[in-house]
Amino acid sequence: MPFCGRRRKNRNIAADHSEICFKPCGVRGENLKRVIVYEDEMEAIRLSDYESLYQQECADKMNISRTTFSRLIESARRKIADSLLHNKILEVKGRE
Repeated sequence: MPFCGRRRKNRNIAADHSEICFKPCGVRGENLKRVIVYEDEMEAIRLSDYESLYQQECADKMNISRTTFSRLIESARRKIADSLLHNKILEVKGRE
């Protein structure tokens, strides 16, 4: 398989966010669509929104560039909003 793009940089993730799942109340899980949030996106949410760090501080802690962090946090927030607004299961998984 040909190599496309740059190799993915290892990201520092301080907490284990894998295998976490949230679903809307009162609806059977098998009837719901799923939204997957990856561990690095969840770590971005934790650092930015929970720890209230600036994006550059978050990027430094995760060992990635600020622009990469910005894309991660935007993606995570969009997925979380989609899950909450459209009654979807929110599942946190590690990247394979």
